[in-house]
Amino acid sequence: MNTSRIISLVTVATLFSSLGFAIAKEKKGGGGGNAGMAEYNKGNELFGQKQYEAAIAEFTKAIAANPNQAAFYENRGFAYIPLERAAEAINDFTKAVELAPKDVRGYVGRAQAYTLHKDFDQAVADFDKAIELAPDEPSTYRLRGFADLGKNDYTAALQDFSKAIEKNPQDAQSYERRGYCNRSLRNYDAAVADYSKSLELNPQDAQTWARRGYTYTFLGQYDKAIADYQQALKLDPNDVDTPQRLLYAKSQLAQRNAPRTTPVPATPTPTPTPKSAFTPINIGIGAVVLILAVFFGIIAMRHRPVPVAEDSKRIR
Repeated sequence: MNTSRIISLVTVATLFSSLGFAIAKEKKGGGGGNAGMAEYNKGNELFGQKQYEAAIAEFTKAIAANPNQAAFYENRGFAYIPLERAAEAINDFTKAVELAPKDVRGYVGRAQAYTLHKDFDQAVADFDKAIELAPDEPSTYRLRGFADLGKNDYTAALQDFSKAIEKNPQDAQSYERRGYCNRSLRNYDAAVADYSKSLELNPQDAQTWARRGYTYTFLGQYDKAIADYQQALKLDPNDVDTPQRLLYAKSQLAQRNAPRTTPVPATPTPTPTPKSAFTPINIGIGAVVLILAVFFGIIAMRHRPVPVAEDSKRIR
């Protein structure tokens, strides 16, 4: 899978999951009393508004007021991820893990930062630790699945997305990603089923329509592929890849439906038979010529002078 696509998906997943963690952590509080909490709450508010730079500034103020609160580092780390500042995020989550080694957020956040940094083995290790601490959290399995995809381990990714679905059957993204895994493993019917379930849960996802259409082409079901591509373009007219795939599906369907004509074999041109020299006329003429030749030969022999011996010329 394209690494930039993995990073994009992880970033989106982070936005859905980290704010929920932040709110939960805010209620819990931490060491240092209430020092830094006003800045922390303001940072959470800005994070929710996707004002990440401003949120980072507030979390930094919170850390200055209370450097022993793991949540402050964690949320600043989560704010770094959408800005693709992986190294800074890793540092913040590492500090959070040092301060609160039993807090699952630190491991989940650092794992996402490692994924952004393309260090997929480290990401999987942190996700493993997070799952050990909170085995019933479905998003952690889904996020580990992204790291598996970064390693091109489609089998492990499929298992993680399946586990996420088991924990949360309403997770459209996990069905979509499992569909991608099944397609990569050439389980095309299973891929179609997963994409279909994802679309049932989220019918406005243009990319999932396009991906199911692409999967239909592997099954030779070009009519269904065309319908899915057309739906994808209705939802996202600016998609640059789908129009080309749509043209391909149409050309394949037209080729399949084209009438097949049986070619008529060409009539061979007869080869002229060479005329024989031994025709009745030629034989007759030859016979006459032969008879005449014999006849004149006999006449000539009769009029030929007979040679006389030398001695016969003497007078006796």
